[in-house]
Amino acid sequence: MPSPTSDAAEIDINDQPGHLIRRAHQIAVSVFHEKLGRDITPVQYAILRTLQKKPGIDQVTLAQQVALDTSTAADIAARLETKGWITRQVLARGQRELRLTAEGTELLAQTVPAMAQMQDALFSTMSEQERRDFMKLLAKFVTANNDRSRAPMRA
Repeated sequence: MPSPTSDAAEIDINDQPGHLIRRAHQIAVSVFHEKLGRDITPVQYAILRTLQKKPGIDQVTLAQQVALDTSTAADIAARLETKGWITRQVLARGQRELRLTAEGTELLAQTVPAMAQMQDALFSTMSEQERRDFMKLLAKFVTANNDRSRAPMRA
């Protein structure tokens, strides 16, 4: 990557990591919808997978797990409940406990082949080693910059 320059006319957006990350996100979302359709979004999928692994967590913890602010997580959870994919139960302390429904569990089971196809499509131009290296570097980047997010992920 070229070194920074003070001449704005010399800056190529294709040498800017933010631009490339945004483009990568656009591509990933496009392939997601191509393989899974438009009934579920990538963020909804992340929430459902998280609830599959951690049934009964509250909305605040869910938001932290998928790096969303709590109001966005609550809005998405309400939509998932309307679709019949999760249940939300108010706990004594005022939080909401979230669980997958049978329909939500079935939906996730049905996504397995499409998600594999999505991964294959995204990495089709990379060797196995490049794929591993890319994922390792991407995870390193995200972890190192987590606290810069407007909604940092919390384990």
